[in-house]
Amino acid sequence: MRGFFRQFLAELKAAMQDKGVLMLWLLAPLAYAFFYPWPYSREVVQQVPVAVVDADQSSLSRQIIRYTSASPQLEIHVLPSESAAREALWRGEIAGYALIPKDLKRDVSRGRPAAIAILGNGSYIMLNKTVLTGFASAVGTVSAGIEIRKLQAAGISARQANIIREPVTLAAAPLFNRNEGYGSSLVPAVAVLILQQTLLMATAMFSATLRERHALNANAGQWLARICALALPSALVGLFFFGWLFWLQGYAHGGNLIGSLLLLPPFTLAVAAYGCLVGLLLGERERVLYLLLASSLPLFFLSGYAWPANALPEPLQYLRWLSPSTPAIHGSVLLNQMGANARDVIDYLATLALQAITAFVLLCLAAKKQAVNPKNT
Repeated sequence: MRGFFRQFLAELKAAMQDKGVLMLWLLAPLAYAFFYPWPYSREVVQQVPVAVVDADQSSLSRQIIRYTSASPQLEIHVLPSESAAREALWRGEIAGYALIPKDLKRDVSRGRPAAIAILGNGSYIMLNKTVLTGFASAVGTVSAGIEIRKLQAAGISARQANIIREPVTLAAAPLFNRNEGYGSSLVPAVAVLILQQTLLMATAMFSATLRERHALNANAGQWLARICALALPSALVGLFFFGWLFWLQGYAHGGNLIGSLLLLPPFTLAVAAYGCLVGLLLGERERVLYLLLASSLPLFFLSGYAWPANALPEPLQYLRWLSPSTPAIHGSVLLNQMGANARDVIDYLATLALQAITAFVLLCLAAKKQAVNPKNT
């Protein structure tokens, strides 16, 4: 045990003396921790510039414009024609527009079907969603008022008219993302990927350096001490992420703190073992960075968090479980944001443990082969 501890300290010291490893180990995740959430600090998109083309010029159309103007989501500009609105949309001055047709009030008064066209820029998903929901809410409110007035004109009381108009009241209560913010949804998952990628690059660079120096003559115990030493700083950064950072940014956190702590050791050990294996196989620090930097975005989509896993091609649905980020992202969100217990994430914990063991065995075999055949290095 003393030998293991001495090896652990020696590897930790050697890694900290490598400036590139140290930067990826500690400085990069800490920098990401503050700069990545910054663009999402407002959480909910508000005051999106939109236009209204009023071809009806009636009291009803003006009421719709007033209700739309009252929405905190939208900033209204009234334009004279659809061509002007379309040009403004193409120039990026507005994110969408509503076209109020001529004779809208007359058709509504006569009980005829009436429709208001809403067009948005679909290339910006969040803005387009805000445009559609903002206009739909305003038009829906005006429409409800018209229906209630018609029912009252038929002799039905205001209370009964409201019940007929909306017999079932919907009470929406977001459980784990109270303000329904984009950052609260995205950053806790991306934080896990940041941990993985920075640790993966740091350990791969360290392992590649060992190969370049022909310093691979180590037994399984020494490799285990090396992996534990390399995993420790990222585990500490993970504690910082899951605790203080999420609290500082106002994201849901601390649902099951003990469970989150249980997730970090198998996750960081698996990533460290993967990183050492990748560095050993590639053998060059620069090549390691080129490959792993390009893998971040694909790995996030493959995790099944930002994109439904069942929408992936079937081979990728299986291959995605080779990356520690897949079980770690889902397990972390369940534990830290949703307060799940350890039994709910046992499959994710087992997957991480299996990944760590498999990568460690492959690492020992690859290191032994490289030590026996130094010409291949």
